[in-house]
Amino acid sequence: MSGPADPSPSGLSSRMARLNPFKSKSPRHDSVDDDDKGEEIDANTVAGGGHRALPTDVTQPRLRVSRTLKSFLAREGILSEDDAEGLNALLDMPTVCPPAHVLDRSHPLPEYFISSSHNTYLMAHQLFGTSTAEAYETTLKAGARCIEIDAWDNPDNKAEPKVTHGFTLVSNIPFRAVCETIRDVVDHEAAAPAIQGYAPAPILVSLENHCDGPGQLRLAQIMREVWGDRLLSAPVREKGHNEQDGVGSHVRLEELGSKIAVVVEYHLPDEANDSPSDSSSSSSSDSEDEKQAQEEYKARKKAAVPTIIIPELAELGIYAQSVKPGRDTSWYTSGKPKDGPDFHLINMSESGLASHLDHAAEIARHNSHHLMRVFPKGTRISSRNLSPVPFWAIGAHIAALNWQSFGASMQLNDALFAGTAGYVLKPDALRSGGSGVVSRDAPRRVLRLRVAGATDVPLPKSRKADDPVKPYLTCSLVQPGGGAKPVTCKRKTTAYHPRKGLSLPLLGLVAEAPIQTEPIWDETLEWEYNDDQLVFLRMLVKSDDSFSSNPVLAVTAVRLLYVESGWRFVRLLNLRGGETGCSVLVNFEIQDV
Repeated sequence: MSGPADPSPSGLSSRMARLNPFKSKSPRHDSVDDDDKGEEIDANTVAGGGHRALPTDVTQPRLRVSRTLKSFLAREGILSEDDAEGLNALLDMPTVCPPAHVLDRSHPLPEYFISSSHNTYLMAHQLFGTSTAEAYETTLKAGARCIEIDAWDNPDNKAEPKVTHGFTLVSNIPFRAVCETIRDVVDHEAAAPAIQGYAPAPILVSLENHCDGPGQLRLAQIMREVWGDRLLSAPVREKGHNEQDGVGSHVRLEELGSKIAVVVEYHLPDEANDSPSDSSSSSSSDSEDEKQAQEEYKARKKAAVPTIIIPELAELGIYAQSVKPGRDTSWYTSGKPKDGPDFHLINMSESGLASHLDHAAEIARHNSHHLMRVFPKGTRISSRNLSPVPFWAIGAHIAALNWQSFGASMQLNDALFAGTAGYVLKPDALRSGGSGVVSRDAPRRVLRLRVAGATDVPLPKSRKADDPVKPYLTCSLVQPGGGAKPVTCKRKTTAYHPRKGLSLPLLGLVAEAPIQTEPIWDETLEWEYNDDQLVFLRMLVKSDDSFSSNPVLAVTAVRLLYVESGWRFVRLLNLRGGETGCSVLVNFEIQDV
């Protein structure tokens, strides 16, 4: 029987140093379905926050269309085979077209969803990963508008605080370097050519402070020095407006322009830590060292005493002061946390917030006037993600996701913010005066998705060119279910085999059978659903492999509110969120039941 764990920092470090985050493929307490997994993002990642659907993106490869799909279009009377101009016009049609009202910036800030990142500085694992300032550039350029900075005192240079994940083996970077990277992205956006329907949007910086008084002063000084007039350092309205007294309506999104706005912590008296459910027991598949390292990390974090925020830093939290209410419910029963600030932002873990979901309508009504941020629970150490859809359904503005990999949650985030500047107006039910329940009185609709085929399906890296691939398309309709997990309804085509996938009329139109990376399905998938405006469709091209799990070859996701009926070539991404050159030809048909 092992003795008690060494609680000292050196004891924690020695245990964590022996851990290999990539050694085991056994299921974990934060494991996910294979279809929901992604791969580590890199400098070529274009997706995550919706920017890839904007006309500002000039890096998209020109799509190729297989001979089989050209024959299909001719057979269906959509285009003639020699209509190159018509084919190019179809290729150029956007998959999603966000309605003008979701892009309107004239509403108060709490009426928007905001594309958001958690622990933005990390490139991989939450306990062992590498911190880098470049991660902020990658995340912002992919569309994030709320980013997180964990600031700590630097014992080697008190004048230059550092950014890291405390109580872990995560490496650190200078706070100044992070600020300089954010500044450079803001300047790059300001210098970009004007595009109709797009303008840079404000960046919210969720600042998690662990510095003492002098360190906090340096944080404020560095932000003012590096960001200059890019920083929102005073209320945007004229003196004398009732916002100066902390009352009245919240600032409107358009009033923030493209400023950098800081979210500063506000510590309540007798502040409680996150819900006990965040300290759930480890999986039996974890090694003893890993279990002990996790428990020590959680214990040290829980024991940390909140630092009093000095006035010089507090004054930068003009429109968002972050509050962790613990078990207090006054924030949604009375509209404001007890002894809390007027412009508060409720900051809770997914498990802490899930414990209050039996008061969903009250929470949503609170969130129609005040900001909320929900972040992944502490047991998600391998950077797996919370599912954002249920939290969007109660009006949570900031679903802070781990952007370290492009899994299902990041794909859905990309779908919500596709074609936007990272801010999306909420459904009417979640805005001021709304019922607080998105599904109430939602119309019943049917989606018929006719799937023609695909071009240039990418092969797995480990697969030889002559190894068989049997592509099929699996599509999942995702929407809120009233709890902490969304409702998912899956449909799929049959696996494609050359020749077997061709109908007799089509065989007469092609000179030779298409290859395995150019499948033709011509099948229709159908769903009925309540159109609460938070309905998404995830599309995955997979291979029907014998004697092994079916690998995901390419992915994408769309918000049905943004989809127009008709034929579209849908671009697919790899599991890093990068362009593949692969596309699927589908026809969207959405009708009232």
